[in-house]
Amino acid sequence: MQTPKKEDQNLRSFFNFLIIEKGLSKHTVNAYKTDIKGFIKWINRNNKESLFNIKESCVNQYISYLFSLKLKSSSVNRKISSLKSFYLFLLKKKLIRYSPFSEVISPKQEKYLPASMSESEVEKLLNSPDASKDIEQRDKAMIEMLYATGMRISELVNLKITDIDMNRSVIKVMGKGSKERLIPFGESASEALFNYLKIRKDSSSKEVFISNRGRKITRVAFWQRIKVYLLRENLKISISPHTLRHAFATHLLNRGADLRSVQLLLGHSDLSTTQIYTHIAKQRLGDVLKKHHPRG
Repeated sequence: MQTPKKEDQNLRSFFNFLIIEKGLSKHTVNAYKTDIKGFIKWINRNNKESLFNIKESCVNQYISYLFSLKLKSSSVNRKISSLKSFYLFLLKKKLIRYSPFSEVISPKQEKYLPASMSESEVEKLLNSPDASKDIEQRDKAMIEMLYATGMRISELVNLKITDIDMNRSVIKVMGKGSKERLIPFGESASEALFNYLKIRKDSSSKEVFISNRGRKITRVAFWQRIKVYLLRENLKISISPHTLRHAFATHLLNRGADLRSVQLLLGHSDLSTTQIYTHIAKQRLGDVLKKHHPRG
């Protein structure tokens, strides 16, 4: 049986594996930590076997417990996925003989349609910052770039000066799993970015977008700035940090972009992840079929 000290060592080894070998972001690794430590807490509270000696029946009890908390299937599936990865790591390291999660079937996940914004709502948000104020000129550039490229907020705040090619209007983005992709951006975003770079304070920070103190702006701080403009424009919509990314994909599909191109721009490794946006294009696809099919 593993001692508590040995268990902690193996947990640290797994988290280091996720960072160093898998190239996952700190934010993603923290989600793994939360999921695994939540499982450990439940095991200890219910006097179950050691983390390294549990049975599949224990796993099923834990899943039932998660649903008793009224968690969505997507949340339960994420926790199961984290734990599956952890036990697979232990199995490959020959620290356990079998994984109690190997035969576990993930619950059927409810369909999730991401919140989005209409083009007119996005237009209001883009026009809200006051160009006479330096901080709002920065915000304007950030919002324009976010909507123009479909980047994640974490990718936006980590964008470095050397990642931008202003001549070609292209940026280099380091996405999940340290996967690099190139994304073009349009004239509006280019103009907003150019105007911001002209007034950007000298800073030792390599990142493009900095705070008033000359440091890299955090994703939380930027999201608080977004809320300022939502209130200013009286945009009473429930949105998340991903909403502009969703709007980017939705509006592209609405205007005729193909799914594969949107997948590449978003940096999705699996096309099925991008397909969630196709619900907004059903009517448009129907019109295309009627217009172009021989028997339309």
